Amino acid sequence: MDYKKAGVDIEAGYRSVELMKEHVKRTMREEVLGGLGGFSGAFSLAKIKNMEEPVLLSGTDGCGTKVKLAFLMDKHDTIGIDAVAMCVNDIACAGGEPLFFLDYIACGKNYPEKIAAIVSGVAEGCVQSDCALIGGETAEHPGLMPEEEYDIAGFAVGVVDKKELITGQEIKEGDVLVGIASSGVHSNGFSLVRKVFTMDTETLGIYHEELGTTLGEALLAPTRIYVKALRSVKEAGVRIKGCSHITGGGFYENIPRMLPENVKAVVKKDSYPVPAIFGMLARQGEIAEQMMYNTFNMGIGMVLAVDAADAQKTLDALQAAGETAYLVGRIEAGEKGVELC
Repeated sequence: MDYKKAGVDIEAGYRSVELMKEHVKRTMREEVLGGLGGFSGAFSLAKIKNMEEPVLLSGTDGCGTKVKLAFLMDKHDTIGIDAVAMCVNDIACAGGEPLFFLDYIACGKNYPEKIAAIVSGVAEGCVQSDCALIGGETAEHPGLMPEEEYDIAGFAVGVVDKKELITGQEIKEGDVLVGIASSGVHSNGFSLVRKVFTMDTETLGIYHEELGTTLGEALLAPTRIYVKALRSVKEAGVRIKGCSHITGGGFYENIPRMLPENVKAVVKKDSYPVPAIFGMLARQGEIAEQMMYNTFNMGIGMVLAVDAADAQKTLDALQAAGETAYLVGRIEAGEKGVELC
């Protein structure tokens, strides 16, 4: 008896590391010390010494049951983007710059090419957010997970000068809400998605005119990363007072998280076009509108609260950064919460 016969292929692990090295190299920042393969990742903090009061930020998350679609479609090179996005977007929400990222992949069986494809997506997400991929773990779990399946999660660390921390405490009546478009369903609500649509290759492979793509491609579209977009707003001289990453819980759970007491966010539902995928979900699943906005991002991946005088400057900065953004609402006096009208 040996480890391979027990279900763990050490040689496959070595090959996975070799295949992923080319992807990891794309994410390197000058602060990274050492190379891939050590017991820990090292990152120099020399650059942050110029900050008055540096604050470390962290985020950890996964992709939920969205990975099931990757299995069915046998497409594994974008799910890693989702894992990065879910972490770095939260750091950006606080006004921070993501510095480095680590991934954790658990699989039933280590197929080196598949693992390398997953890590290529992780690397792409890191490139999109200027974040270094400095380490990770691939764990083979025979007997615990089916051989063809895996799960992925990640952890990111960022930094912000305390004076630039976005806390929401400055939000006041009269401020406006700017919504940045999502790329689709992102990585939340897939337990409901998988109940609405039949999860087989035939259904996922059907082209839909209203989507402009197949159902599977629309659902698997990776979560949009907003790090550079928020940086562009900051560089335009706008003070972002509050920021909400629209993830699980949709508008109703996430927007209030950025609000101080005694104000509410009023969002106009007709202020932007809701992507077709959400209309399909609502129709086929007979999902009530309130539940849609309480589960999905409904086409808005990030909501910013800014001074009304900065509204156009914010929209212009986001457009220059390649984003589609809309003036979606305002802040009013009232009980803390969100009102859709």
